[in-house]
Amino acid sequence: DSSTPFKEGLSWQAHRAPVLAMVFTSYGDMWSGSEGGVIKIWPWESIEKSLSLKPEERHMAALLVERSCIDLRSQVTVNGVCSISSQDVKCLVSDNFRAKVWCAGSMSFSLWDARTRELVKVFNIDGQTENRVDMSSVQQDQAVEDEMKVKFVSTSKKEKSGGFLQRSRNAIMGAADAVRRVATRGAGAFVEDAKKIEALVLTADGMIWSGCTNGLLVQWDGNGNRVQDFNHHPCSVQCFCTLGTQIYVGYVSGMMQVLDLEGNLIAGWIAHSSPVIKLAAGTGSVFSLATHGGIRGWNIKSPGPADNLVRSELAAKEHVYTRTDNVRILIGTWNVGQGRASQDSLKSWLGSVVPDVGIVVVGLQEVEMGAGFLAMSAAKETVGLEGSSVGHWWLDNIGKALEEGRTFERMGSRQLAGLLISLWVRKNLRTHVGDIDAGAVPCGFGRAIGNKGGVGLRIRVYDRIMCFVNCHLAAHLEAVNRRNADFDHIYRNMVFNRSSLINNAAAGVATSVNMTRPTNASGSGGSSSSSSSSSEEAARPELAEADMVVFLGDFNYRLFGISYDEARDFVSQRCFDWLREKDQLRAEMKAGKVFQGMREALIRFPPTYKFERHQAGLGGYDSGEKKRIPAWCDRIIYRDNRSSPVSECGLECPIVSSILQYDACMDVTDSDHKPVRCKLSLQIAHVDRSVRRKEFGEVIKSNEKIRSMLGELNYVPETTVNTNTIILQNQDTSILRITNKCVKDMAVFRIICEGQSTVKEDGDELDYRARGANGLPRWLEVTPAAGMIKPEQSVEVSVHHEEFHTLEEFVDGIPQNWWCEDTRDKE
Repeated sequence: DSSTPFKEGLSWQAHRAPVLAMVFTSYGDMWSGSEGGVIKIWPWESIEKSLSLKPEERHMAALLVERSCIDLRSQVTVNGVCSISSQDVKCLVSDNFRAKVWCAGSMSFSLWDARTRELVKVFNIDGQTENRVDMSSVQQDQAVEDEMKVKFVSTSKKEKSGGFLQRSRNAIMGAADAVRRVATRGAGAFVEDAKKIEALVLTADGMIWSGCTNGLLVQWDGNGNRVQDFNHHPCSVQCFCTLGTQIYVGYVSGMMQVLDLEGNLIAGWIAHSSPVIKLAAGTGSVFSLATHGGIRGWNIKSPGPADNLVRSELAAKEHVYTRTDNVRILIGTWNVGQGRASQDSLKSWLGSVVPDVGIVVVGLQEVEMGAGFLAMSAAKETVGLEGSSVGHWWLDNIGKALEEGRTFERMGSRQLAGLLISLWVRKNLRTHVGDIDAGAVPCGFGRAIGNKGGVGLRIRVYDRIMCFVNCHLAAHLEAVNRRNADFDHIYRNMVFNRSSLINNAAAGVATSVNMTRPTNASGSGGSSSSSSSSSEEAARPELAEADMVVFLGDFNYRLFGISYDEARDFVSQRCFDWLREKDQLRAEMKAGKVFQGMREALIRFPPTYKFERHQAGLGGYDSGEKKRIPAWCDRIIYRDNRSSPVSECGLECPIVSSILQYDACMDVTDSDHKPVRCKLSLQIAHVDRSVRRKEFGEVIKSNEKIRSMLGELNYVPETTVNTNTIILQNQDTSILRITNKCVKDMAVFRIICEGQSTVKEDGDELDYRARGANGLPRWLEVTPAAGMIKPEQSVEVSVHHEEFHTLEEFVDGIPQNWWCEDTRDKE
């Protein structure tokens, strides 16, 4: 029906839990997998029968299919012991070469006969055969959790008679020690987690490929033997797709790669700025689906000889499809000193300057501190949890100041102990902003605790990547080198997590602390060139890849070579030029020791540290016993593309910024620091994709050389088949010979059954019935049913008429109108 091309044909309750995988086998049956390792078979005969029912009989359709179900898990369970894993089914793949079905859990495989539906083999991710499934280690995990709780409680009770700093240090180090113990005890589990199976695919040569969480690609033969491994990218594999002799791989990083059947890397590129979760082959293209819903098509003739010519022709038309848009960003930083602010303070700091702003980024330091809080924060980070009630209070109240919901939308946030960064986008700009990712790097107490460190957010604005990092660096006047080292550690190790939703309104899960990035991402089995490129990719900081980077926070750099009284005098006289000469950060940046390649707007406001709370004016500087010298601790520093005029996409200066405002809110007295804000005006050059696609089409149509090169790729190898007719009686076998007459290219073949019918003695055909997924009838065995033929060689296919073992197999060959369900007694 052309008016309603997609309408429900049949539905039924297949599983109690989510359906995680489905596949049609070479015999037309549909297999489905769910949680707990449940695998069910839905025979094609039942589905076909249900679809053929008259409208007044459709109420019986679902019942017919549900009753036909074959529960494989129950079939291989004897005396309560099951032969297959209880892990959730991740993937189901039909091996049409050998009429097998592969079922993959996270750590093991089960191999089944598609025709007899019997279990053939169970083996783990290392290829070792398993005879039984191990029980889960719930008790061990509970013991680890209990040890952590005991450790935290006991450390917090120790040395009550000591000083506060000593008790805090002991509690924090005790928590860190507990975390290390847990990590050590669970190291084996962490390693295993990195080897989890994420995707599975059958290739044209009959091999099976699996992809793992650590990016490892494993090649298996049809009998479940591990052949070889490859590692061309350090991020998790999400999906596979094959087309001819090429394998397409999608990664959680947004990367796509093309491999040949030997595992050699042909090409790789960033397909999306979020995880690639599905790949599918279409006519002339391979399509990729990303988590944000974007679908893109990639020409199967690329990489190829015409690529460079197409690229140069398209680059010549850059002026046609390039657009420039202006976006204003407000960036604010404030060390809140474990306090809370009034709405008047928040409106004075942020709300009063946002009418012309499209994006607001806010970084807070010391949202919450204390030994107990830091210890619990460190423990939560190890299991991927973050945030606190105080942090949510700040997010909610900043949202009120920005009129969240009516004017702005909160895109995401990230908290690491006392550090919090959040980002809001004006609603009319929302469609041009996306792919928000988060990261965190602790710098305190052995680079493990978040009392010092950095939290970051990365977003895409008009296809340009921007990163914002909120830092709290080492304190004290003399700790200049430590501050420099903290920055360097954060810059090199900030890794943004692309596999989690960061928007707290959409999901309550956030990312865990990033560990030090690997210096070498190469793995066994890969080519030397791919290993080298992977190593270079891993060694390059992610922040270096962004089009714009902004650092904000309490950097803690002080004024040097000046006394408290001298500093107060210069501040009261507003002699900021002379004070800037005493600024540690300015000196260190000038010497190239920190924030390399970045810049800061000219400071024209008083030092923002340290003040007595709730004392207005410049008279509120610290007048206590310590008399800390006023300093510009709270800063905002950035870089755009002004220093690198050509981006990877060829656009000159994709982001150029100008400073509209850089000041401190000296009237806000809720903390011992003053909040600072900076307003940037950005000119963002980006590609209008619809226009570029049109220009791409024009290049393909108008350039005769390109058309000729692409035309040469449009052919199918010439093949011959030795016969068009095969007649089989019960248990007969015939040989089908297929010859590839091409002198240079492989031929790929597959034997399918489009349908079957009853043939009368006079040759007339009756009651033609299509086969589900072109599956073979159960009485017919074809070996191999798919494969590859080398140039100028042949392959012999055995076509065998199996003996009927069950009434079901016999009925499979009977015309549908003879099928009487009342007599289908399988017993």
